[in-house]
Amino acid sequence: MSPKRAPSAPPELPGYDYLSLLGSGGFADVFLYEQQLPSRKVAIKVLLPDAVNRELIENFRHEANVMAQLSTHPSIVTIYGAAVAPDGRPFLAMEYCSRPNLGVRYRRERFAVPEVLALGVQIAGAVETAHRAGILHRDIKPANILVTAYNRPALTDFGIATSAGGTDDASGMSIPWSPPEAFLDPPRSTPASDVFSLAATLSTLLAGRTPFEMPGGSNSSVDLIDRIQRGELSPLARSDVPARLEAVLASAMDPDPSRRYSSAVAFARALQQVEAEMALPVTPLDVLDEGMDEGETEEQDGGATRIRGVVSIDPHAGEAPPSFAPPQAAAAVPDATVRRARPAPAAVAPDAPAAAPAPAPRSRRGAAIAIAASAAVLLVGGGIVVMALSGGGAPTVSANPTQTVAPPPAAQRPPAPIAVQGEIEGETVRFSWTNAQPQDGDTFRYRYVAEGADPVISSVSATEVVLERDPDGTSCILVSLVRSDGRDSNDAEGCVDG
Repeated sequence: MSPKRAPSAPPELPGYDYLSLLGSGGFADVFLYEQQLPSRKVAIKVLLPDAVNRELIENFRHEANVMAQLSTHPSIVTIYGAAVAPDGRPFLAMEYCSRPNLGVRYRRERFAVPEVLALGVQIAGAVETAHRAGILHRDIKPANILVTAYNRPALTDFGIATSAGGTDDASGMSIPWSPPEAFLDPPRSTPASDVFSLAATLSTLLAGRTPFEMPGGSNSSVDLIDRIQRGELSPLARSDVPARLEAVLASAMDPDPSRRYSSAVAFARALQQVEAEMALPVTPLDVLDEGMDEGETEEQDGGATRIRGVVSIDPHAGEAPPSFAPPQAAAAVPDATVRRARPAPAAVAPDAPAAAPAPAPRSRRGAAIAIAASAAVLLVGGGIVVMALSGGGAPTVSANPTQTVAPPPAAQRPPAPIAVQGEIEGETVRFSWTNAQPQDGDTFRYRYVAEGADPVISSVSATEVVLERDPDGTSCILVSLVRSDGRDSNDAEGCVDG
């Protein structure tokens, strides 16, 4: 750990009353203030007096604009305003999240699997929303996921985010959760990079340590970077974690970006499928798409994914996750955000294919050593801004944080199948799907139309069917759930090319 510096003096801000210090970082302090009108507590992030220079002010302004653009999402910390204090220091006024951030919690206690799945889907919705707005976060980690007063996880700290067409000259990372492409020279970021970091964060919550940290071994920055580049994951070592979930996380942390999930939505749907297989309520995926008209809503996977202009969807009701005894204290690893200045690389649009080849590094090992050395210098200097806007105890982030949903009336349509997908097997295609809320007597009605053939309409009791491949190139199926009382769901569609 780096030696702590003395916090700066809280500025006198018109309309705000200072209450206490919340956290300190390398370039800023975060204070708790009481806003006078409207009356509420707010977290105010203030640059240090000696950190006020043109580059940092520009980065600060960039962070304010990014967070303001995204903060309507329920899983992104809300920003209330940005200005310059009378003493000349820029500041951001943000939502005050009084509960411990996930970086604090995972070192104190063990997360339950249902909770990790639920918050993974919720944060994936925030990440997908950012990507659709043309923004990559680039520093997703437990400490950057706060918890609101309503026990809702909220992503924060967009200080090193980048956007298509942006001119951010700083490349930053938090080594234990960064993908291999972050260590290239120059570094590279795509949506698949954020997927990697989110998966690494969920793995950390489950294991109580970072995913490439070897218990009892050497875990220096160079060691971690080498393991990340080789894809040497540490086993979760938890009997209650399904093998399917471990496989999902491993795929999302593949060292080759082209083999990861292509988007945060795809990753979230894989997590939802694990929820369904565990007979858990499926957490809705909240996505804000600025390309849609305000108020317009698009439902996918039978309502498991809802995309709209303004999103606020409560998760399904579910039992509280079981509690676990706190794990042993995690070994200290270099988890501060490392910032290094370099010429701005060519902008990469967030919707660029993840399979695009990354530029060859001058020397991966050399880059790893240079990054590790930078991390050591920055840690000694007090670390980069890692804000722990926390206080009080360590409550659980529930999969159903705000509301208990009443059981549906008997006449309500059942939920449609989710995760409908196909796999080509020679001249046939095997379609499979998941029943999100199985009941005795459930069957599935499907409709399949191949080029030059009569439509196939039939029913099965299994959650898969094998059909002749469509010679036209794309095979698509419509599947609905039929209850034993005759009620049926909306159709869910799945397609496969080949």
